[in-house]
Amino acid sequence: MTARWSSPVRYVECDQQGIVFNAHYLTWADEASNGWWASMGLSWAELVERRIDPVVKASTLEWSSSARWGDTVTVDAGTEAVGRTSATVRFTVRVGERVCCVVRTTYVCVRDGAPEPWPDDVRERLASG
Repeated sequence: MTARWSSPVRYVECDQQGIVFNAHYLTWADEASNGWWASMGLSWAELVERRIDPVVKASTLEWSSSARWGDTVTVDAGTEAVGRTSATVRFTVRVGERVCCVVRTTYVCVRDGAPEPWPDDVRERLASG
């Protein structure tokens, strides 16, 4: 299952050459993560109610081309791996069909400040994506 988020590149996201500054790719991945969690059938309200806190453990970025001012970026988010206490999501940032960057973010299930295995039903939903 893939979730999608899209936005025009704003002037404020670019350097003086009109190229998107690298940190904004993480912001876009974070924006797309909301749709990804929802596509897994996991609303933030449910996670909060169940006292499950998915915390970012790590993010990596791999660029292949630049997004520029005036482009529209599309971010496709999909589950890449699910472990006992973690899940890794792959965010592919594109302009049209051209891939600009792949962001991989690993979330760890935390409850009361300590890592904890995903509840079985949550792990099943994450693995289905």
